[in-house]
Amino acid sequence: MKVVIITGGSRGIGASTARICAARGMGVILTYNSNPDAAEDVVASIASAGGTAVTFRLDVGDTKSFPAFRDAIASVLQTSFGRADFDFLVNNAGYGLYNPIATVTEEQFEGLFDVHLKGPFFLTQTLLPLMADGGHIINMTSATVRVATAGVAPYAAFKGGLEVLTRYMAKEFGDRKIRANSISPGATRTQLGGGLNDEFEALLSGMTSLGRVGEPEEIGGVIASLLSDENRWINAQDIEVAGGYII
Repeated sequence: MKVVIITGGSRGIGASTARICAARGMGVILTYNSNPDAAEDVVASIASAGGTAVTFRLDVGDTKSFPAFRDAIASVLQTSFGRADFDFLVNNAGYGLYNPIATVTEEQFEGLFDVHLKGPFFLTQTLLPLMADGGHIINMTSATVRVATAGVAPYAAFKGGLEVLTRYMAKEFGDRKIRANSISPGATRTQLGGGLNDEFEALLSGMTSLGRVGEPEEIGGVIASLLSDENRWINAQDIEVAGGYII
């Protein structure tokens, strides 16, 4: 059984990805930060469908917690999956902040940096010894990297950095046959940044050639597909999954 670790797997894109990966026969380790009940609901839904999933709390912005998290992963790999390693890492955890550059505080800037760039960098570094050769890393970026959207400059800047980091991961981990790609969602119906109200959804739908926003399972399906052997020759790429957002 292949095993995938998904950060931020308690809701939205992460939860959909966890369910779809489990339905495709993968063992799932998902993390949450502040909503254990939602994470347990995802685990229960996977178990009820015949899959295997476990969950851990992880604050991706707290790098000091990563060694203990690695040790917990090493233990659960043995007890729940009968393995000493895992195959896939999906760096998905994140949050939104909508503020123009003129009003962003240093604290807000650093919080976004810690979760969206520093965290994925050092979490990947920490877990790399447990990743099987031939594995795959997927980093979640954003269509705001390609299209400048007022109010999300720090978020987009760090997602842009993560896109660049993805290519360097592919370069440096290639000797172990570990692939690295990034997925860039457009407007999606999640709770990121407080979710979508009707007015905002209508605005975003009008900017998308297919005339609507995306659903979490549409992103999760692409992630699960990218992890499969049939896409084993895709590497060092950023794939926008946005329904034709501002083209």
